[in-house]
Amino acid sequence: MPLRVLILGGTTEASALARKIAGDTWLAPVLSLAGRTTNPQPQPIPTRSGGFGGIKGLARFLRDDKIEAVVDATHPYAEQMSAHAVAACRETGVPLASLVRTDWQRRADDRWQVVADASAAATALGTEPRRVFLSLGRQDLDAFAAAPQHHYLARLIEPPKQTVLPPDLRLLQARGPFDRADEERLLREQRIDVMVSKNAGGTATYAKIEAARALGVPVVMIARPYKPAGVTMADVDACVTWLHGLAPRGV
Repeated sequence: MPLRVLILGGTTEASALARKIAGDTWLAPVLSLAGRTTNPQPQPIPTRSGGFGGIKGLARFLRDDKIEAVVDATHPYAEQMSAHAVAACRETGVPLASLVRTDWQRRADDRWQVVADASAAATALGTEPRRVFLSLGRQDLDAFAAAPQHHYLARLIEPPKQTVLPPDLRLLQARGPFDRADEERLLREQRIDVMVSKNAGGTATYAKIEAARALGVPVVMIARPYKPAGVTMADVDACVTWLHGLAPRGV
């Protein structure tokens, strides 16, 4: 019987892993998405959407679906889901691998101010009105209501759900990827004074960092939180090798 695998996804790496093992006769994977996006990209393996109901709910899912291995390929800032995965896998004895995306490193010509969270980022923008590009997803937009003097532009796949938002906020609905030329054009046309970003790492959204560097735009960078992990994997190929090592008879 193929190894039953749960992939905790929502990232480009999770989708890449799904494509890599689709049709692999040694593995029977299911991809779990958080359900925050109404129309996620189609995936080549069975997919579920929504939460599990905390640690107990995830542990129940692992038992009920006879999951034999879990790959945590969630976003670097999805620390709660990762903590739940570590606890549920420990409770059930299911092996856990964590695909850890390399974070971005500041270069000498970057103008970064590193802060702890979105609230600290709002404070770091200062008291004088500025044109701010919020490139951090929709979950933390409400933190910037505390700094209403700025003009904000936020690029999102879907509209935010918070009821309290900055009063001077314009939403740009778009789905990437965006290349460096796209990002430089956006920063120029919108006359952006400062960007707020999370240190997502990887290559998928790095073009905005390159664009800010090229144009001399400062970046308020929200540092990564502590994220619990299982066996750390550097890339998709390492995850596949790990899964094949757990599969019956190997490959």
